[in-house]
Amino acid sequence: MTYLTCENLSKSYGLKPLFEGITFGLSQGDKTALVAPNGTGKSTLLKILAGKEVQDGGEVMIQNGIRTGYLEQEPELKPGLTIREYISEGNSEVMQIVQEYENTVENQAVEYNETTREAFEKASAAMDAANAWDFEQRMEQILGRLNIHNLDQMISSLSGGEKKRVALAFVLLDNPDLLILDEPTNHLDVEMIEWLEDWLAKSTTTLFMVTHDRYFLDRVCNRIIEMDNSKLYHHNGNYSYYLEKKAERETVERTGIAKAGRLLKKELEWMRRQPKARTTKSKSRIDDFYEIKERASQSPDTRELELNVSMRRIGGQVLELEDVSKSYDDIIILNNFSYSFKKGEKIGVIGKNGAGKSTFLKIITGEEKPDLGEVKTGATIQISHYRQDGLQIDGEMRVIDVIKEIAEVIELADGSRISASKFLEHFLFTPEMQYTPVHKLSGGEKRRIGLMMVLIKNPNFLILDEPTNDLDLITLQKLEEFLAGFGGCLIVVSHDRFFMDKIVDHYFVFEGGGIIRDHHGTYMEYRYLKAEEEAERKKEKRQSTESKKEKPVTSGKESSGLTFNEKKEYHKLEKEIQSLESEQRLILQELTEGKLKPAQLQEKSERYGILTELIEEKTMVWLEMAERE
Repeated sequence: MTYLTCENLSKSYGLKPLFEGITFGLSQGDKTALVAPNGTGKSTLLKILAGKEVQDGGEVMIQNGIRTGYLEQEPELKPGLTIREYISEGNSEVMQIVQEYENTVENQAVEYNETTREAFEKASAAMDAANAWDFEQRMEQILGRLNIHNLDQMISSLSGGEKKRVALAFVLLDNPDLLILDEPTNHLDVEMIEWLEDWLAKSTTTLFMVTHDRYFLDRVCNRIIEMDNSKLYHHNGNYSYYLEKKAERETVERTGIAKAGRLLKKELEWMRRQPKARTTKSKSRIDDFYEIKERASQSPDTRELELNVSMRRIGGQVLELEDVSKSYDDIIILNNFSYSFKKGEKIGVIGKNGAGKSTFLKIITGEEKPDLGEVKTGATIQISHYRQDGLQIDGEMRVIDVIKEIAEVIELADGSRISASKFLEHFLFTPEMQYTPVHKLSGGEKRRIGLMMVLIKNPNFLILDEPTNDLDLITLQKLEEFLAGFGGCLIVVSHDRFFMDKIVDHYFVFEGGGIIRDHHGTYMEYRYLKAEEEAERKKEKRQSTESKKEKPVTSGKESSGLTFNEKKEYHKLEKEIQSLESEQRLILQELTEGKLKPAQLQEKSERYGILTELIEEKTMVWLEMAERE
C-alpha cells in the first residue's frame, strides 16, 4: 500500500529555487532516507510532507486513515508547560484516545446508563485499534531511554538537546503509521542512538528521514533517495549499497560526457562547413548536434570543500593535566585525572549525556577552573574550540561580514594568502550566497561557517564539540579527510561513531563517577568489551549468590542450585503466577465489555491493580530462583 505520494513539488525562497519537480512515493514498511547537500531544502521538504509548510507547486497525497508523526530539526515546544503537560496536552492521537478512555471510565463510575456504556465500548475499541493499552509502560520506557526522568520540569528550563529528546519521545509514543524524522540522532548520546536504531529497525512504522549518521543509515534504512542537481536517484538498499551505486553512476556519467565531447568535435567540423543543401537529413543532424553539445557541456558538480588552512608550529610542550579533579555537588566529573598530550594526537571523547564531556573541554580551554590539580599549556599552542551550540552571531549579518570580522586575508596551508571572499568559495559559498543574511542559511550552512571561524585562526590544537550535527555527507567526508591529515592535536566529542572511528587514535570514555577509561581501538570494539565485562559481572554475581547458599551434598556430589524445598516453592510459584494472570485476563475482559455497574467497576479495577502488584512480586522471586535452577 502506498502511504504517501508527492508529485512535481517545487519550493523557492525569493529568487533561490530549493527544488523543482520532485516526485516520489512511500510504501508501507519502507524505511527511507533522503540524502542531499546542505542548502538544497531537505528540512523544507520534510515540513511540506508533514503539512507544516506549503509548497509553491505540486501536490502531496497521504492515504486516508494514515497517522503521521513529525520530528523537526529544532523543535519549538510551549515554554509554559511541564514535560508531563506537554505530553498530555500535545496533539497526539494516541494520547487523546487514552484520555477519552479514562474519561469514559470515570463517567461510567459516576453514572452507568446506555449512553456511558456505548461511549465506554467505543473508547475501548479505539484503544484496541491504536494498541494503546500499554501506553504508560511504553512512555516510561521511551522517556527513560532518552534520559528524561523529571516530568514536572518546565519546558522553558530545558536545553536545546533536552527539548529535542522530549519531542522525539513524544512522536515515538504516538506510534504513527508514517514517521518523518529530521536529524533524529542530534543531541543523543551513543547509547541512546543504538537504542533508537534498534527500535526503528524492529518497528513496522513506515519511515522517512534525514540524517548524517552513516551507521544509523546503514542499519535502519532499506531505501535511499538522493537529491542531486534537482534530480532524484532511487536506491533500494542501505547506505553501503547507495555509495556503491552512486560511484557507478558517476563513472557512467563521466564516461558519457567524455564520449559526447569527442563526438562534438566531429560534428562541429561538419557544422562549420555550412552545407548549402538543408535537406531533412541534414536538419536532423543539426538537431542531433545541439543535443550532443548540451550533453558535452554537462558536468557533475565538481565543487569541493577545501579545508587547507595554515597551522602554527608546535613546540616541545603540548598540554598536560596533572591530578585534575572537578565535581558539581555530588556529581564527580574528574577525579585526580592526569594526562600529557603528544604532538599530532587525536582523541575521541564519548560517554552518556551529563557525564561531563563538555566540562572537560572547558577545563582544557581555561573557561572552567578545576577544583584541584593543574592544566599546563605549551607556549606555542593555539587552541580553537568549535562549540556544540554553534554560532553566536547576529542573524542579520551577511556571511561575508562574519568572516571579515575575524580576518580580511587568510593564510592557507601552502603559504598563499587569499581574501575572505575567496576563502568562502573554498567552503562552497558562492559570491551570491556570501551576501545572504545568516538567518536565511540552512542548519548545515551555518555549521560550515562555524567551522570556518574556528579554522581561520590557524590553530594547532583543535577542540570540536559535536561538529557533525546538521552537516551533509559530502561536507562530513571532506572534514574527515582534513582531520585525518591535520598535523596538530585534536580532541573531538561526537555521537557519530563512523566519523570518530575514521579519525581518532583512541578514546577517553566518560563512564561516570569520575572514571575515564583510555580505550585504544574502535568504538565497536569498546562496545564488545563492555558487553563482555557486563556478562562477566553477572556471572560473578550469580556465583557469589550461589556460594552463600548452603548446598546439601548427596553421595559426595553437589546438588543443583535449589534445595528440595526451594524447588517445591519454585514450581508452586509458577502455578500461582499462571493462576493470577488468568484471573487478571478475565477481569480485563469484564472491564472492556462494559456490563459492570459502577460499584462493580470500581471493585474490579482495584482487584486488577492488586493482581498486577502480586504478579510482579512473585515473578521477581521466580526469576531469581530460575537463575539458580
